[in-house]
Amino acid sequence: MERLRRWARRLKTEAVALWLAARDRRTPVAARIVAAATAAYALSPIDLIPDVIPVLGYLDDLLIVPLGLMVAIRLVPPPLMAEFRQRAAEVGAGRAGRIGAVLVVLAWAAAVTVGAALLWHHAGC
Repeated sequence: MERLRRWARRLKTEAVALWLAARDRRTPVAARIVAAATAAYALSPIDLIPDVIPVLGYLDDLLIVPLGLMVAIRLVPPPLMAEFRQRAAEVGAGRAGRIGAVLVVLAWAAAVTVGAALLWHHAGC
């Protein structure tokens, strides 16, 4: 159980480091985009797929977040990533988690809007 806690803490630190990378102009643009999206989602208190949905609810936690972190970390130059990891150990998730929650809520709102529009259009035909 302790090993799992350490892994979760490490993932959170990596997500904070990527949030810092996304906000730093020295980070390449593609890396900034992937890092911002991954960090915001990883630090968000709201999941895109709620955990109460059997199996699918945990897929984002077990697959999407680690894969996103892996891709984003590979895009950030190693010396910069080392700097961001060090700074991440000193700061918390804070703002990135709130932004991630907003992004998830917006994604759900967009999905509901598109679904409603499709139903409205289909009902009118």
